[in-house]
Amino acid sequence: MRVLLLVSAFNGLSQRVWCALRDAGHQVGVLIAENEEQIADGVRAADPELILCPYLKHRVPAGVWQRRRTVILHPGPVGDRGPSALDWAITEGARTWGVTALQAVQEFDAGPIWATRTFSLPAVPPRKSALYAGPVSDAALECALEVVAKAADPAFRPVPAENTPTQTPGARPRPPMRQADRAFDWGESTEAILRRIRAADGAPGVLTEVGGRSAYVYDAHPGVARGARPGTLLSRRQGAVLVATGDGSLWLGHLRTAEGGIKLPATMVLGARLRGVPHTPLGADQEPEAAHTYRQIRYRRSGPVGWLFFDFYNGAMAPGHCRRLLAGLRHAAAQDTRVLVLRGGTEAFSNGIHLNVIEAAPDPAGTAWANIRAINQVCREIVSCTRQVVVAAYAGSAGAGGAMLGLGADVVAARDGIVLNPYYDIGLFGSELHTFALPRRVGADRAQRLIDDKLPVSTAQAVRIGLVDEVGPRHPEAYAQWLGLLAERHADPRTVRKRRAAKARRLAAERVPLDVYETRELAEMSRDIYADRSGFAAARRAFVTKAGTGGTPRRLLLAGNLGPAIGTRPRTGNAGPGDRRAPVTVRPAVPVTA
Repeated sequence: MRVLLLVSAFNGLSQRVWCALRDAGHQVGVLIAENEEQIADGVRAADPELILCPYLKHRVPAGVWQRRRTVILHPGPVGDRGPSALDWAITEGARTWGVTALQAVQEFDAGPIWATRTFSLPAVPPRKSALYAGPVSDAALECALEVVAKAADPAFRPVPAENTPTQTPGARPRPPMRQADRAFDWGESTEAILRRIRAADGAPGVLTEVGGRSAYVYDAHPGVARGARPGTLLSRRQGAVLVATGDGSLWLGHLRTAEGGIKLPATMVLGARLRGVPHTPLGADQEPEAAHTYRQIRYRRSGPVGWLFFDFYNGAMAPGHCRRLLAGLRHAAAQDTRVLVLRGGTEAFSNGIHLNVIEAAPDPAGTAWANIRAINQVCREIVSCTRQVVVAAYAGSAGAGGAMLGLGADVVAARDGIVLNPYYDIGLFGSELHTFALPRRVGADRAQRLIDDKLPVSTAQAVRIGLVDEVGPRHPEAYAQWLGLLAERHADPRTVRKRRAAKARRLAAERVPLDVYETRELAEMSRDIYADRSGFAAARRAFVTKAGTGGTPRRLLLAGNLGPAIGTRPRTGNAGPGDRRAPVTVRPAVPVTA
């Protein structure tokens, strides 16, 4: 079937639906639209049989939904209406929620129902972004597949909403959630504050005062300190600050200034206001004050298997994150284990260098350079580890350099349903030793196509092409159990000895040293970072400020669609108006020979 995904952004859910429909053999295109005129023009050019809207903030024009089957995936159960469905569900402590596929009509979320799914919510409030990327995404994908199947049946008619009973408590039409609905006082309980912050995380955040500064707060985790005056800054660690609450304390990992700033590590936003606030570092191998205290990296050992867990907010890795992960890796590699599992977060394995930190730095180019050098050290440690069999566990989706990060491991084990974006698309050539690791997994020709095509890759496709070795269950707990069994299997002493010896021989026999691959990549990156030959500065700024895309990349359009799209910009030198220098010729992303 010819399916058009009409979206406001090609986000994680949209990518997952795109991958699943393509894997099922459908012809799928994307239309990223920012207003009704773009929607009307784009749909006319695409001429789809079915329009699916996994993530759409704008109203579908009547001229579209009256002529073409258009189905909205709403992140709420039957009976729920409004743009803040998940915000209200988390804030009010709903224990059951759902996703509903509704046909577009004049009134928002009021059309006939094509499909619906419900799921349980945990008692501990989840981050809205985690809920969206997990249970909501799973339910929405099931609904999308059901919609496409029903669309192929000429006899199918969606059920009018008024004829479908509401089975989920709390499902009802509700207005957008405003800051007044989210507001809290630091004198309230930790649980109450945590719930409000997580209901607004990743966007829009909750506006409050931290350290005497008005800011939107994100990335909240319970602390263990008690007894201080509510609102007092008690400690700082790994970019986060600990704030006293009415009955305890709460770590805040990220803030955004009320004056229109971008989301940054809390200590970076507060700066000099933290003078006198004690620093309480916690190494990967150190035991925390409590089981669930704030930490980004931790190491534990289970018999012959060492486990290094890391979980960075939104998968972004600033130089400090990279240095801490490198220290954790070196500690783990120094142990007498046979297998080392490097496991990223469930929301994101990694998305590479930290663009927000780079953009906010006094010297963005210098910070970007330091960032890429730091993440490269992590990649080198993974590639060159011969003491253990290294398993890179992609529990969450990954993009750009973050997708490349674990490819040098001996085994890449992904969780079913994640999406990989193994390419660079923000004015950077890329590094992370991808010119070494990627072709060794998928072959030089396919590696080049992945870099050039710039398309999402499902786990099913990743296994087929060799990007991933193993795929485990979708449910996080089931994946953790499966991963443990996988690690034990690879810990067999005889297998480990053979594998380690083979890897050592293979690395020693490399005609081109790792240094050469990195030097080549950094030479290209230096031109992108310091000469800005491919528009990295503008692309980075647009990304961190969430500026509109201006259209749909041509690679995502439906086949035969010649409608509006973002053209691929040629990689030109840093030429100003009237500069007639020839465009820079950039060599292929994956060098095949020395």
